[in-house]
Amino acid sequence: MSTTPMIQFDGVTKMYGKVLGVNDITLALPPGAYGLLGPNGAGKSTLLNLLTGQLVPTRGSVQILGLQPRNNPELMKKIGFCPGFEGMYSSVSGLEWVTYLLEMQGRTRWEAKLRASECLETVGMQEGMRRPISTYSRGMRQRTKLAQAIAHEPELLILDEPLSGLDPVGRAQMTDLLKGWIQQGRSIIIASHVLHEIEALTDSFLLISGGRVLASGTAAEVHELLFKVPMEVRVRCRNGAHLAATAMEAGLVEAVKVHTSAGSDTVELTTRNASQLSQQISGWVADGKMIVFEMRTADDSLQSLFNSLMRIHRGEL
Repeated sequence: MSTTPMIQFDGVTKMYGKVLGVNDITLALPPGAYGLLGPNGAGKSTLLNLLTGQLVPTRGSVQILGLQPRNNPELMKKIGFCPGFEGMYSSVSGLEWVTYLLEMQGRTRWEAKLRASECLETVGMQEGMRRPISTYSRGMRQRTKLAQAIAHEPELLILDEPLSGLDPVGRAQMTDLLKGWIQQGRSIIIASHVLHEIEALTDSFLLISGGRVLASGTAAEVHELLFKVPMEVRVRCRNGAHLAATAMEAGLVEAVKVHTSAGSDTVELTTRNASQLSQQISGWVADGKMIVFEMRTADDSLQSLFNSLMRIHRGEL
């Protein structure tokens, strides 16, 4: 069995003039399913474009399946790419577009059309595949892009925000499709800025922000990180002033805000250790000292994680 990594980055930096796209990335990933998680503008698309050879590193080297990606037709037969941009001819139908791309891979016209039709049906485009792409909704274009990515049965599927633009039903359908792909033992890299989208597909993550890979690990480890960096915890309870004062006295929080409404209070607690804080509050509830209805992190906790990890990298925390 080959020990060659599926993906290997050695000291990769990509500059756009004076702007950093990705910064000194070194990693080696064996075959498998990975989520590339980061906020918009983090460098996810740049990293994926380096993988597919559309960009070349300013410094460092990239290898995919043991091959250099730039201008490499042999590698293109082994990877499927669903880009974040549109890149389709609006005057042709989805069926014609996917057929044409398969012909470029060396299939006959008849083989290509049959396979294109099968894949478009798989992604739910059976009714729209013969219409011009110009008439497609954003969700239909996303489905068509995914169909062309899987049509030549690649070893590695690279997806840039593939669920963007899909309605809830479409997201569920595409998630099930990708789960099936992974269950067949095929490899996938999926980029998203939404944690739960990736978490539904794989337990392995790369966290990227500011062009740097800040952390990697499983879903449990990502959630543990969420509780170990400075963040805001919101607690809905009775007698919020008492909770705020007790948390401050215990040295668990740096700042508090109490919002009073009928029947309950909402307390916003800024803490450097949300895990310890949540355990302490649970203990107070179990001892009957407080009544808590709900406890959760702020909605922007993922962004807070990236911001905090960046501050750690800069030596500020």
